[in-house]
Amino acid sequence: MTQGCTTVTKYFLFLFNLIFFVCGALIMGFGLWVLFDNQSFIAVLQESSDSVKVASYILIGVGSLSMAMGFFGCIGAIYEVRCLLGLYFSCLLLILIAQVTAGVLIYFQRDQLKSEMSNIIQDMIVHYTGHNKTSEHTWDYIQSTMKCCGWMGPNNWSDNMLIKNSSQNLYSCSCRNESLPGSDIKMEGLCEHLSSELPVYQTGCMSNVEKWLLENCGVILGICVGVAVVELLGMILSMCLCKSIVQQDYAKVSKY
Repeated sequence: MTQGCTTVTKYFLFLFNLIFFVCGALIMGFGLWVLFDNQSFIAVLQESSDSVKVASYILIGVGSLSMAMGFFGCIGAIYEVRCLLGLYFSCLLLILIAQVTAGVLIYFQRDQLKSEMSNIIQDMIVHYTGHNKTSEHTWDYIQSTMKCCGWMGPNNWSDNMLIKNSSQNLYSCSCRNESLPGSDIKMEGLCEHLSSELPVYQTGCMSNVEKWLLENCGVILGICVGVAVVELLGMILSMCLCKSIVQQDYAKVSKY
């Protein structure tokens, strides 16, 4: 009976470690996407803040460690190696504590992060030139695809250094409202308009960007919760399997 329970526990632990390995690969993949993506709002934050890059490196590190632990957990379960099972349990506990700590810090600093994001965007708009810069091209892409202009509204562009010091009626080309008549539409740089009534979108991008971030945060949260559940189950199964192995070893000892 004990042998049967041990076998069932062993294969359940193997299955959970396989899932854990896949979840770690997803976390690492998301970290790589955050680090190398150049066509989303993340690229704008990367150019102005190192915190996003640090977060991506953390995600890649946690994902890699999770994959390694899943692999070692599978080996320890199949071959019933107590040292690997103990190491596996300890590392899972440390990862779980780190995840909970990071989640608590992000939750209590969410207002500060929102304020920092707003300052980054407005500073980028003030110093926007339209030349070859990843963050500027990404912001142009966001304005054109989300059909918005500026952070709070099109008035944010009045603080731009080039527009403020120009005698012409300049505006961000990517703010161009396609439904209004006028000249050809350009996707980047600054455009000139003959009238002071600029043909731009009147809504800011803040609400759309926040919605985009919330949608992506939901994906991150879902993955992290899934990984945490797998971690807890893995810890429980590893303890049960390790205890069963110890009992079996004692049962083999001759009773004289």
